[in-house]
This record gives sequence, C-alpha cells and structure tokens, in this order.
Amino acid sequence: MKNTNVDRRQRRRLLLAAGASLVAPALPLRAQERRFEPQVGAWRTFDVATTVQVADVKGVTRVWLPLPDIDADYQKSVDNSWAGNASSARIVADPARGVRMLAAEFPASVTAPSLTLTSRVMTRNRAADWARPGRVAEDPAALRAALAPSELMPLDGIVLKTAQQATRGAKTDLDKTRAIYEWVVANAHREPKTRGCGTGDIKTMLETGNLGGKCADLNAVFVGLCRAAGVPARDVYGLRLAPSAFGYRELGANPANLKGAQHCRAEVFLAAHGWVAMDPADVLKVMRQETPEWIKDPKHPLVAPVNRGLFGSWEGNWVAWNTAHDVKLPGSAGKGTLPFLMYPNGENATGRFDELSPDNFKYTIAAREITG
Repeated sequence: MKNTNVDRRQRRRLLLAAGASLVAPALPLRAQERRFEPQVGAWRTFDVATTVQVADVKGVTRVWLPLPDIDADYQKSVDNSWAGNASSARIVADPARGVRMLAAEFPASVTAPSLTLTSRVMTRNRAADWARPGRVAEDPAALRAALAPSELMPLDGIVLKTAQQATRGAKTDLDKTRAIYEWVVANAHREPKTRGCGTGDIKTMLETGNLGGKCADLNAVFVGLCRAAGVPARDVYGLRLAPSAFGYRELGANPANLKGAQHCRAEVFLAAHGWVAMDPADVLKVMRQETPEWIKDPKHPLVAPVNRGLFGSWEGNWVAWNTAHDVKLPGSAGKGTLPFLMYPNGENATGRFDELSPDNFKYTIAAREITG
C-alpha cells in the first residue's frame, strides 16, 4: 500500500530545497577553489606612459606627474624619459617630503600643451616570510616619519582612542597590526561613490562614524591607527598595471587604459620582519565590488583568501609612486598641499586642474609589459 504521508514529506523537502536554491546568494563559479597566494618570484618589467594634452589654455600651463620614486625588494625604478612641447621639463622634489615628480611648464604661446612621461619599472610579488623572524634594522629617520602625524592623519584624540580600543590586549607589534587590520575590515567599508581614491581624512571619518571610502581613506585609517598604536606604518601610493594572476577582477586593471587605476596600499614596519605589505582596503573592495551582491562576511569563500593574503603580501601587478603625505608642488602658484601625489596634476592662469577628471584634464595612462 502506498504511503501518501511519506510522499507528501518527500515532495515538501523537494519544494523547500528548490525554493532555497532560488533565494540563495549567487556565488561565483568554483568559489570554493579560489586562491590568493602571492609568492616572491620573477621580476616583471613595465613601461608606464602618462600623456597629458591640455585643451583649455589660459596663460602659462604647468604640469606635475608622479613617477616611480621607490626602490625596494619589490620594485626597481629603471628609467624615466619624456617628450612634448614644454619649454622646460625636469625631475623636481618637494623639499620637505623628498618626493620626486616630473614638472613641466608651457608658455602661453603654446596653444596645445602636450607631454608624455614614460617610466620603466620592474616589479614583483611581495610576501612576508612569517616562519623566519629576525631582527631587521632600518633608518631611524624613516621610522620617525612612519610614526608622525600628517595634516589629515592626526594621532591624538579619537584616532588614539580608537587605536587603543582596537589593540586592547595586544602586546607585540605583530599582534597590534593584526588587530587593527581585522578592525578595519570589520568596521569600514568600500564606498563606490567616493571620488577618486578618497582623501584620507581619518579624523572626520572616525568622528562621524562614516567609515566608508576608497583606498586612500581605508588604508589611511589602517596606517593612522597603527601609528597611534606605536607601530611604524605608511601609505604607498601607486597604480595598478595589469590583471590579477588570481582571477580577481577588482584586484587588477586593463593596461591599455589605466585612467582610474590609481591604488593606495600600505605597509608596516615589524621589528622581526622589516617592512611588510598590507592592504585591508582591497579586502573591502572585493567584498563590495567583486560580485553584484555586497559580501558582508570576510570569511566568505571568495573573500577569505584575499583577507588572509593581503595581510603580509601583495601582487606585483602594481607600481608604487611614493609614500609621501602633505605634498607641495614645486613652482606651483597655488597655496597649500596635496594630501598625496598619486594623480597627474596641473594648473594654468585660472587655477588648479581637477586631477580626478582625466577626460576634462585630458590625460591618459597606459602600461606595456616588456617580455623576453
């Protein structure tokens, strides 16, 4: 005799399972198999070309372009060359910060100012060897700079209070760094509507409780909290050059068109490991933008490998420009400082150009990988 009660229960289970599959969040194909494990390996060589063509000519035009100004175990700055119709073009430096850039000037008689800077740079993956701690020496001046406040990164008040709360119970510099990294990932978020990469005004972010922003905001919170906790840290401003080797769309760029590919990373100095790569901002970017749905859980199978990997490593598909805050543009008629130098900048008789509007400012950036 047929058991209709059993049949009903089976049908109910099938219907429930089908309904659950309809409402379950869509995961990327083979999400469980994703990995993100940058390992130190071969060097890659890129030519990075920034071209500025100023259309709105009013009086003397001046342009400042960031260039690779870092030589480290993950980057070698090889050469810089430039061409165009500037009356003068030379590498200059902000005297206070030491950051170098290409500065060019065009007289009012030049009706179509044009300048192309080509920088050859070698990059490679970076990864801390946690299994081999030791004592690492560093220039005391560099450590002092990495513990100092900046205009938008005070280290007292709410910044200090938040750092103390985030690191409560942590004893070592590594423990403090991990606690702050986890605090940023848990409490901040990527805000796609933020212009450019943000400004890094961490005091306002913490005071308002609005911890949304982009990389220059999110990694500045991380760096500021580390400094307030006594761990030397610094932002590293640069540009994505190529796709990620691990298949993450948001962790790479199209080398043919790098407008908007600027990205700020971070690093901390740990006594037993030296300068170590960090990037909580990219964890938050993957959580917010890698899929159509906002992933809120850092343990999600798509996010977890990035969350682990970016604590101590990063990919070499990126070039570092500099680590400077509060930058003055030598020869500029404008007053005040830039929070950082990561974008092309320019000015004419009407004032400073909008560096976050490449279509109006008229600049393009592209990279070409040199092989063989």
